[in-house]
Amino acid sequence: MTDVTELRELASPTSAPPHLRTVTPRMKNPALLLPGAFQALRGLGKLVEGQGVPASTLELVHLRVSQINGCGWCIDYGLRQARRAGESEDRLAAVPAWRESPYLSEAECAALELAEAMTRLADSPDGVPDAVWDRAAQHYDEQGLAALVLYVGVTNLYNRLNVTTRQVPGTF
Repeated sequence: MTDVTELRELASPTSAPPHLRTVTPRMKNPALLLPGAFQALRGLGKLVEGQGVPASTLELVHLRVSQINGCGWCIDYGLRQARRAGESEDRLAAVPAWRESPYLSEAECAALELAEAMTRLADSPDGVPDAVWDRAAQHYDEQGLAALVLYVGVTNLYNRLNVTTRQVPGTF
């Protein structure tokens, strides 16, 4: 995640105007209202950098978790961040159907599968199935797995804050 100044920079002046549906926020993002909260969340998100998971994989994971949770703000943010980092449109478009995509590596697919299982804990009687964990462990060591688990958790938290308070996509 990034700081508030960088968030504003992501909002491109050439962005298309919002569609006719209007979302009215219930309040400002709670992480911006409580002193130190945004910095703490940002710090947690930054901890995973350089810990065995490529930044491009983390971008895809953020996008997929945000899609599952229906967080328009985070999807918009994630797409902007990924494009800014040089991610291709083909790979970004493949994220919702990653299981069939020829554009993603086995390691990326394992990370996306783990992210989905962690985000949809109630969908499985044992939370994250052993088979899902084992596939991820084939590609990431313990440090990389820790980074993935932490990043998915932080992304889910951002999603829940933004969806609950109805944050408007494209506003930074």
